Amino acid sequence: MAAGAFLLPTLDPVLVHAAAGSLGAVLLLSAAEKLREPAIFRDTVETYQLLPAPAAAAFAWLLPLTEFMAGALLLPVATRTLGAALALALLTMFSAAIAINLGRGRTRIDCGCGASGYTPLSRGLLARNALLMLLAVAAAAPMAARSTVWLDFAAAGFALLFLLGLYFLANAMLSQHSHLLDLRNSP
Repeated sequence: MAAGAFLLPTLDPVLVHAAAGSLGAVLLLSAAEKLREPAIFRDTVETYQLLPAPAAAAFAWLLPLTEFMAGALLLPVATRTLGAALALALLTMFSAAIAINLGRGRTRIDCGCGASGYTPLSRGLLARNALLMLLAVAAAAPMAARSTVWLDFAAAGFALLFLLGLYFLANAMLSQHSHLLDLRNSP
Protein backbone atom coordinates (compact mmCIF):
# COMPACT_ATOMS: atom_id res chain seq x y z
CA MET A 1 0.00 0.00 0.00
CA ALA A 2 1.33 3.45 -0.92
CA ALA A 3 2.21 5.92 1.81
CA GLY A 4 -0.50 8.34 0.63
CA ALA A 5 -3.14 5.63 0.86
CA PHE A 6 -3.27 6.04 4.64
CA LEU A 7 -3.93 9.77 4.38
CA LEU A 8 -6.50 9.95 1.61
CA PRO A 9 -9.54 7.80 0.90
CA THR A 10 -9.63 5.76 -2.28
CA LEU A 11 -11.77 7.48 -4.90
CA ASP A 12 -13.35 6.31 -8.12
CA PRO A 13 -11.06 7.02 -11.10
CA VAL A 14 -13.74 9.20 -12.73
CA LEU A 15 -13.71 11.56 -9.74
CA VAL A 16 -9.91 11.70 -9.58
CA HIS A 17 -9.53 12.36 -13.31
CA ALA A 18 -12.27 15.02 -13.28
CA ALA A 19 -10.76 16.78 -10.26
CA ALA A 20 -7.25 16.74 -11.71
CA GLY A 21 -8.37 17.82 -15.17
CA SER A 22 -10.57 20.67 -14.02
CA LEU A 23 -8.02 22.04 -11.53
CA GLY A 24 -5.27 21.64 -14.12
CA ALA A 25 -7.33 23.58 -16.66
CA VAL A 26 -8.07 26.35 -14.13
CA LEU A 27 -4.38 26.74 -13.33
CA LEU A 28 -3.29 26.64 -16.96
CA LEU A 29 -5.89 29.22 -18.01
CA SER A 30 -5.03 31.44 -15.06
CA ALA A 31 -1.31 31.27 -15.84
CA ALA A 32 -1.94 32.04 -19.52
CA GLU A 33 -3.97 35.14 -18.61
CA LYS A 34 -1.21 36.39 -16.29
CA LEU A 35 1.49 35.72 -18.88
CA ARG A 36 -0.54 37.50 -21.56
CA GLU A 37 -0.62 40.73 -19.51
CA PRO A 38 2.55 40.65 -17.36
CA ALA A 39 2.58 44.38 -16.55
CA ILE A 40 -1.00 44.30 -15.29
CA PHE A 41 -0.28 41.25 -13.15
CA ARG A 42 2.89 42.86 -11.76
CA ASP A 43 0.83 45.91 -10.77
CA THR A 44 -1.71 43.65 -9.08
CA VAL A 45 1.02 41.88 -7.09
CA GLU A 46 2.40 45.24 -5.99
CA THR A 47 -1.11 46.39 -4.98
CA TYR A 48 -1.32 43.54 -2.45
CA GLN A 49 1.56 45.29 -0.59
CA LEU A 50 3.02 42.05 0.76
CA LEU A 51 6.42 42.20 -0.94
CA PRO A 52 8.95 44.95 -1.64
CA ALA A 53 8.70 46.28 -5.21
CA PRO A 54 11.76 44.42 -6.61
CA ALA A 55 10.61 41.15 -5.06
CA ALA A 56 7.05 41.75 -6.29
CA ALA A 57 8.30 42.10 -9.87
CA ALA A 58 10.24 38.83 -9.69
CA PHE A 59 7.33 37.11 -7.94
CA ALA A 60 4.92 38.33 -10.64
CA TRP A 61 7.16 36.74 -13.25
CA LEU A 62 7.70 33.42 -11.44
CA LEU A 63 4.16 32.86 -10.15
CA PRO A 64 2.46 32.25 -13.52
CA LEU A 65 5.25 29.87 -14.50
CA THR A 66 4.74 27.94 -11.27
CA GLU A 67 0.98 27.95 -11.83
CA PHE A 68 1.51 26.65 -15.36
CA MET A 69 3.79 23.91 -14.06
CA ALA A 70 1.24 22.85 -11.41
CA GLY A 71 -1.52 22.71 -14.02
CA ALA A 72 0.61 20.71 -16.43
CA LEU A 73 1.73 18.28 -13.71
CA LEU A 74 -1.89 17.59 -12.74
CA LEU A 75 -2.80 16.19 -16.14
CA PRO A 76 -0.66 13.01 -16.43
CA VAL A 77 -1.34 10.36 -13.80
CA ALA A 78 2.40 9.84 -13.22
CA THR A 79 2.96 13.43 -11.99
CA ARG A 80 -0.49 14.14 -10.59
CA THR A 81 0.45 13.93 -6.90
CA LEU A 82 3.27 16.44 -7.36
CA GLY A 83 0.97 18.74 -9.34
CA ALA A 84 -1.74 18.48 -6.66
CA ALA A 85 0.76 19.31 -3.90
CA LEU A 86 2.05 22.32 -5.85
CA ALA A 87 -1.52 23.46 -6.59
CA LEU A 88 -2.44 23.11 -2.92
CA ALA A 89 0.59 25.19 -1.91
CA LEU A 90 -0.29 27.89 -4.46
CA LEU A 91 -3.93 28.02 -3.40
CA THR A 92 -2.91 28.26 0.25
CA MET A 93 -0.57 31.15 -0.58
CA PHE A 94 -3.28 32.91 -2.64
CA SER A 95 -5.79 32.50 0.18
CA ALA A 96 -3.34 33.82 2.76
CA ALA A 97 -2.64 36.93 0.63
CA ILE A 98 -6.37 37.53 0.19
CA ALA A 99 -7.08 37.01 3.90
CA ILE A 100 -4.28 39.40 4.93
CA ASN A 101 -5.64 42.13 2.68
CA LEU A 102 -9.22 41.51 3.79
CA GLY A 103 -7.99 41.85 7.36
CA ARG A 104 -6.46 45.19 6.41
CA GLY A 105 -9.85 46.28 5.01
CA ARG A 106 -8.52 46.34 1.44
CA THR A 107 -11.46 44.93 -0.49
CA ARG A 108 -11.38 47.21 -3.55
CA ILE A 109 -8.27 45.72 -5.15
CA ASP A 110 -8.35 43.15 -7.93
CA CYS A 111 -7.67 39.58 -6.88
CA GLY A 112 -5.29 38.97 -9.80
CA CYS A 113 -6.78 35.52 -10.23
CA GLY A 114 -6.26 35.51 -13.96
CA ALA A 115 -9.95 35.70 -14.82
CA SER A 116 -10.91 38.36 -17.31
CA GLY A 117 -12.13 41.50 -15.67
CA TYR A 118 -11.93 43.02 -12.23
CA THR A 119 -12.71 40.78 -9.26
CA PRO A 120 -12.43 42.52 -5.89
CA LEU A 121 -11.17 40.68 -2.83
CA SER A 122 -13.91 39.02 -0.80
CA ARG A 123 -14.64 36.09 1.48
CA GLY A 124 -16.23 34.48 -1.58
CA LEU A 125 -12.76 34.16 -3.12
CA LEU A 126 -11.60 32.35 0.00
CA ALA A 127 -14.56 29.96 -0.28
CA ARG A 128 -13.81 29.40 -3.99
CA ASN A 129 -10.16 28.70 -3.18
CA ALA A 130 -11.20 26.25 -0.45
CA LEU A 131 -13.23 24.33 -3.02
CA LEU A 132 -10.28 24.36 -5.41
CA MET A 133 -8.13 22.99 -2.57
CA LEU A 134 -10.63 20.13 -2.20
CA LEU A 135 -10.15 19.40 -5.90
CA ALA A 136 -6.38 19.28 -5.32
CA VAL A 137 -6.88 16.78 -2.49
CA ALA A 138 -9.22 14.70 -4.67
CA ALA A 139 -6.70 14.79 -7.53
CA ALA A 140 -4.02 13.39 -5.21
CA ALA A 141 -6.26 10.66 -3.79
CA PRO A 142 -5.47 7.07 -4.72
CA MET A 143 -7.78 5.62 -7.34
CA ALA A 144 -9.92 2.58 -6.69
CA ALA A 145 -8.50 -0.51 -8.33
CA ARG A 146 -10.92 -1.14 -11.15
CA SER A 147 -10.66 -1.21 -14.89
CA THR A 148 -11.74 1.92 -16.67
CA VAL A 149 -13.60 1.89 -19.95
CA TRP A 150 -14.38 4.55 -22.51
CA LEU A 151 -17.55 5.51 -20.66
CA ASP A 152 -15.50 6.38 -17.57
CA PHE A 153 -13.37 8.78 -19.60
CA ALA A 154 -16.50 10.31 -21.15
CA ALA A 155 -18.00 10.76 -17.68
CA ALA A 156 -14.77 12.32 -16.43
CA GLY A 157 -14.80 14.69 -19.43
CA PHE A 158 -18.37 15.76 -18.76
CA ALA A 159 -17.61 16.20 -15.04
CA LEU A 160 -14.56 18.27 -15.97
CA LEU A 161 -16.68 20.54 -18.18
CA PHE A 162 -19.31 20.84 -15.44
CA LEU A 163 -16.70 21.79 -12.83
CA LEU A 164 -15.12 24.34 -15.18
CA GLY A 165 -18.56 25.80 -15.83
CA LEU A 166 -19.14 26.13 -12.08
CA TYR A 167 -15.74 27.78 -11.69
CA PHE A 168 -16.45 30.35 -14.40
CA LEU A 169 -19.94 31.00 -13.01
CA ALA A 170 -18.50 31.53 -9.53
CA ASN A 171 -15.90 33.94 -10.94
CA ALA A 172 -18.57 35.90 -12.81
CA MET A 173 -20.68 36.14 -9.67
CA LEU A 174 -17.69 37.19 -7.56
CA SER A 175 -16.67 39.88 -10.06
CA GLN A 176 -20.21 41.35 -10.06
CA HIS A 177 -20.87 41.06 -6.32
CA SER A 178 -19.48 44.49 -5.41
CA HIS A 179 -21.51 46.13 -8.20
CA LEU A 180 -24.67 44.50 -6.90
CA LEU A 181 -23.90 45.69 -3.36
CA ASP A 182 -23.34 49.23 -4.64
CA LEU A 183 -26.70 49.14 -6.45
CA ARG A 184 -28.46 47.79 -3.40
CA ASN A 185 -27.00 50.48 -1.17
CA SER A 186 -27.66 53.40 -3.54
CA PRO A 187 -30.59 55.74 -2.82
